[in-house]
Amino acid sequence: MPLSTSDRSLMEPVIRRLNMLKPLSAEARASLEYAMFEGLQRAGTGEDLISEGDPVDSVRVVLSGWLCRYKTLEDGRRQIVNFIFPGESCDAHAFLLRVMDHSIATMTPVVFTEIKRPRFESLVGGNPTLSEAFLCETLVNNAIQREWAINLGRRVALERVAHLFCEIFERLRPVGIVEGNSCVMPITQMDLADATGLSVVHLNRILQELRASGLIVLRERALTVPDFNALKNAALFSPSYLQLYRRG
Repeated sequence: MPLSTSDRSLMEPVIRRLNMLKPLSAEARASLEYAMFEGLQRAGTGEDLISEGDPVDSVRVVLSGWLCRYKTLEDGRRQIVNFIFPGESCDAHAFLLRVMDHSIATMTPVVFTEIKRPRFESLVGGNPTLSEAFLCETLVNNAIQREWAINLGRRVALERVAHLFCEIFERLRPVGIVEGNSCVMPITQMDLADATGLSVVHLNRILQELRASGLIVLRERALTVPDFNALKNAALFSPSYLQLYRRG
């Protein structure tokens, strides 16, 4: 059965992101669209799609909404170790491991697709460009984790928060979610604090400083960056680790 225009539109962020990493053939695109359509699911805010210690038997790909990867200490303190945005997978190759080493939770309502391991292996096995695109995405995720480690270990608080905002912009831009110099910012200050290793009080102080400097505007669940180059300079940010520019 042919997919409807609305179905294809829903899956477009995934196609755009993978195609940015590795040009997809028309056959690969069609095969992926059908595989995603078969496993469409929805989840509300604050739900764990998978928890630390759970067995992994499928690939989850996000079509809309925001999620986070996190770990929790025994005393309840949480560290967000990455965000997952539309078009991105929740680790395309995680099923090669026995169990998850972290949890993945929704931060907004989300639409995602779940592709079981046999279906995914058949999909990428028959489409070399698709296989390479998902592998590239895994490598980019590894690069993002290294950058987050530098954020927590070496950047001062203002650089840390500014760097996160720059990264969010650059990760949302290729999938068409940035409009001009603004993007949605549907998460709480607690989420931002848990992602940057700051207390909520300290984070609030940094946000006030970024606002006062004219580097950001945060209003009505939207982030506006009047001068992106100025924010990049404040953050010591270079987007090269995100592999935004296709090499072919």
